[in-house]
Amino acid sequence: MHVSSRFTTRSALVNVMTAAVEKAARGLIRDFGELEHLQVSRKGLGDFVSTADHRSEAILIAELRKARPKFGFIAEESGIILGEDPTQRWIIDPLDGTTNFLHSIPQFAITVALQMEDEIIAGVTYDPIKDEMFWAEKGKGAFLNQRRIRVSARRNFDESLIGIGAPYGHHGDADIFQDRLKAVVPYSAGVRRMGAASLDLAYVACGRFDIFFEEPMKLWDYAAGILMIQEAGGAVTTITGNKNIIGCNSIAAGNADLHAALLKKIN
Repeated sequence: MHVSSRFTTRSALVNVMTAAVEKAARGLIRDFGELEHLQVSRKGLGDFVSTADHRSEAILIAELRKARPKFGFIAEESGIILGEDPTQRWIIDPLDGTTNFLHSIPQFAITVALQMEDEIIAGVTYDPIKDEMFWAEKGKGAFLNQRRIRVSARRNFDESLIGIGAPYGHHGDADIFQDRLKAVVPYSAGVRRMGAASLDLAYVACGRFDIFFEEPMKLWDYAAGILMIQEAGGAVTTITGNKNIIGCNSIAAGNADLHAALLKKIN
């Protein structure tokens, strides 16, 4: 993992975000230990929502609203909540990796980003089980806890470890996905599907994954992660190479060389 020895002090904005996700995480950790008591409903095939999601989201909204009362929200469960300030909104996924969570797999996260106008200016992704806080602020770098992180320095595609998201149920095109896998698997060091896209993107930012791609995705899955990767020195676009990502439904990411090679192979 590419982590520098340089420490940094979080800004007031990032402190607001990290405090909110840490408070929400306490409930998730408790529920994770008592899964047999958790009430679960189904939104659709493979797309679960639990009381844990709603509780986590309510805490996030309350804490962020307390600190920045005029900002709006776009949240996975609550949708769009307009604020007095139309130029700034929080983008929230209160539990990314719900299916992992409900199967007692400790790979899930809370992720929050702040959008100002048309760009992401701050992002936080917290893995409460491993106590790893990934965060970034526009122009100030990307960090894991208090240490600066960078994307992988590998340049050879055959040495690259690739993170992926895969279609499930009626989400995404399985045939296109299989074609993309065939284009990269024989030429890489391996492929991993971890089941929490926000953490996959954070793993690209710190060099654990060399490359990541997924389609379809939602804004709350990737908003914090795209800033982390950019601030960690990486490249991130849609799968077709569009740099204007906000509002799009796919991601391709890595260091500049491997990202370019990935786009060439999967397109």
